[in-house]
Amino acid sequence: MKIEELHELHGRSIVRGDRVDATHHRERIRRKRLWWAVAVLGIPLAWFWYRVAIGNPIDPGVPGWLKTDPTMTVMIGLMLVLAALILIPFLGAGHSPHVLLRPSDSKVRLDDVVGAEATRREAIDTLNLFLAHETFAAEMGGSPRRGVLFEGPPGTGKTYLAKALAAEAGVPFLFVSASAFQSMYYGQTNRKIRSFFKALRKAARAEGGAIGFIEEFDAIGGARSGMNSGSMREGIVGVVNELLVQMQSFDMPTGKDKLKTRFVDGINVFLPHDRQLPRPRPTTANILVVAATNRAADLDPALLRPGRFDRVIHFDLPPRADRVEIADYYLARKAHATDVNGFAIADMTAGYSPVKIERLLDEALIVALRNGRTRMNMRDVVEAQLTNEVGLSHPVGYHPDERRRVAIHEAGHALVAVLAGRDVRIASILRRNSALGLVAHGDAEEKHLKTPSEGSELIAIALAGRAAEIQEYGEASSGIAGDLAYATTLAAQLVGQLGAADTLISLDAAMMPGAGNIVAKVLSDEVSRTKVENILESAADRVACMLLEHRSALIAIADALCVHDELTGEELGRIVTTELTA
Repeated sequence: MKIEELHELHGRSIVRGDRVDATHHRERIRRKRLWWAVAVLGIPLAWFWYRVAIGNPIDPGVPGWLKTDPTMTVMIGLMLVLAALILIPFLGAGHSPHVLLRPSDSKVRLDDVVGAEATRREAIDTLNLFLAHETFAAEMGGSPRRGVLFEGPPGTGKTYLAKALAAEAGVPFLFVSASAFQSMYYGQTNRKIRSFFKALRKAARAEGGAIGFIEEFDAIGGARSGMNSGSMREGIVGVVNELLVQMQSFDMPTGKDKLKTRFVDGINVFLPHDRQLPRPRPTTANILVVAATNRAADLDPALLRPGRFDRVIHFDLPPRADRVEIADYYLARKAHATDVNGFAIADMTAGYSPVKIERLLDEALIVALRNGRTRMNMRDVVEAQLTNEVGLSHPVGYHPDERRRVAIHEAGHALVAVLAGRDVRIASILRRNSALGLVAHGDAEEKHLKTPSEGSELIAIALAGRAAEIQEYGEASSGIAGDLAYATTLAAQLVGQLGAADTLISLDAAMMPGAGNIVAKVLSDEVSRTKVENILESAADRVACMLLEHRSALIAIADALCVHDELTGEELGRIVTTELTA
């Protein structure tokens, strides 16, 4: 392969076929293995056929002395069983716990990795350099990466991408969980790590390359700072030290190389210095170690230095464009109605990981099946989302007066959210966990920044249930407790973190004893507490005026909730529009 070809494939696809250095190496090894098989098996087979030709064939079977002495046979059998019972536990204690996967074992391919295009491209470049390591070294003098760290929140596709690379690489893929290295016997954890890297070197030299994948890497790669070298030696310090050594062990000689070296050294003892035989030089095994963790900050810094895991590929929660691709990928495999599409799913799943999006769609299929349908619709998706995030819905059996009060409370939240331009998904008076009702709403478009005005809108929506109860019943019930806590938190953030009051001092930067969060810090300061009170009072007055002005819409929403228990965003929008234009 030429380096120009590798450049053309940069970040787009995997090098394949005869252009892969690993393939050439594997073919050389295969032919060498065939010649060894001919040499090793040829002599016994020739002897066997010679004995047949002279009329004295080899008769395999049990030796005659064992046939004549059955007691000896039983004793030998018992000794073998006893030896096996003693030796097998010790032999398995330090065995590498990895699972060897071949390309055909993985059903995931790079085409199945959707979204996160930059991450996918970086992984492809790393794999191409690994596969074309001889070309990269010979033509450019570079050294391919030996260790790559996949870092990101759970469910963002770290293991998924690793499995796709394993299927595309065409070399042995050794998968292991970091916790599987841990052993109850002292010293066996380090021994298992050594066995794993030994298996990697053996597979790489036999087939031109090997990839090792360590899941949950922080279980064995935690920082050594603050740890002594006594009882914690193997628990933290010793294990990390072993990892550091093994990441530099790819050029360790094989058993055959060691035997050759001893033979040469034995001859060189009798030879003058200028005529000594050259010692065999071990080859560096073509190995790529991929580790995955969602706690990269807890890893020992020495593991991340050049020559070890010096490349960190970050997996982040997908933005909207990537969520559209992910949703379309899963929807192509799931039965759904026409109102369910990638854009709709992406709009309601901000902050979701790819795994969480897939799980949401599976839950929506369960909701559809429960309702006697074989395809999910958007209402099923909304119900599934509420079930996952809040809990299952079930009727409470309210007293009629209490049912009406809950409906008024939720109608207040829903009306102000619609008037504020929020994307309201559902309003409900069915109980979910500890909530007697709820209004699910979000931004109409995905945003990564929040302004004080938007924070004030959220405070107003939170206080709307209280205002609606006071307007219709003269006082609020205990159902406003959660709303007040949420509104207070938002107001404290505006004052203490975002400079929304008449000061730019950030109380979040203050180290105050007993004030572990921003709300405690703000409320413990008299001036800031007064500002929070003013923000809340202003929002309460504003929302009270809004509900009084649009009381007909409030009552209409409450009436519909009493009849149907739940209303979708479209139904709420129609009610509000009808009342405002009446």
